[in-house]
Amino acid sequence: MSHAQLRAAGLSPEAIKRRVWSRRLHALHRRVYAVGHEALGREGRRWAAVLALGDACLSHGSAAAAWGIGAAPAVIHVTVRGRTGLRSRDGIRVHRPRVLPDDEVTTLRGLPITTPARTLLDLAATARSATIAVAVDRAEQLRLIDFAALHVLLERYPRRAGTPSLRAVLASYTGPADVRSHLERLVHDLCEQQQLPRPHVNVVIEGGVRDFAWPGQRLVVEADSFAWHRSPAALNADRERDVALTLAGWRVLRFTSAQLTRRRAWVARSLTAALEVA
Repeated sequence: MSHAQLRAAGLSPEAIKRRVWSRRLHALHRRVYAVGHEALGREGRRWAAVLALGDACLSHGSAAAAWGIGAAPAVIHVTVRGRTGLRSRDGIRVHRPRVLPDDEVTTLRGLPITTPARTLLDLAATARSATIAVAVDRAEQLRLIDFAALHVLLERYPRRAGTPSLRAVLASYTGPADVRSHLERLVHDLCEQQQLPRPHVNVVIEGGVRDFAWPGQRLVVEADSFAWHRSPAALNADRERDVALTLAGWRVLRFTSAQLTRRRAWVARSLTAALEVA
């Protein structure tokens, strides 16, 4: 608890001193105390760090860990509003951005913390691309972020340190309609160039809608978006669909957004081979 909270609870400064002396209160930081014992868990240490710095919130890697989208850093990261004289201290890293709007701060179980979107932006300023990608992936799986809102946040900070890195990661998140349109254009061009039969589009086979199908060749082609096909539930559903089609005598090819945009020649060769084998 902070000194202010103890005072609000009715304790006088003298009563607080007596409780510290009798070890009923344990000083953690200046004017921040643990009640009863010093054996704080991770969340207790986060609370202590935020309370020690006044108008502050958990942020950066510490916020990522609290949201469940990253590993906890060795020190607790806290963002402070304004230009107070408070500085980093043992176990606490203080950040002072020029601005921290209210819509970029929220609470988690009562603890002031940067929103998941702002947390990702802060994390992107120092973390490796692979770490950012994992954090974004996890945040999306936990339904913590809205991609449209995240892009709006990036527009708000076009020159911020983490913006280019986060933009690069988000570039790989393509919606299913976009992925399907890439494949549709490629299939159309391929059929024209190679004089191959045209597929049926969005056709129902074995109880499910398939992106593309060549019934005569018993071939189904699906377009996979990273943003929509990487969670455990989606992965299981995709594999169940594939098993049902295989047992019914269909062959299934899956192509990702990256393959359709960066490896078009390979996709074309694969489709051609699959259609010629039939």
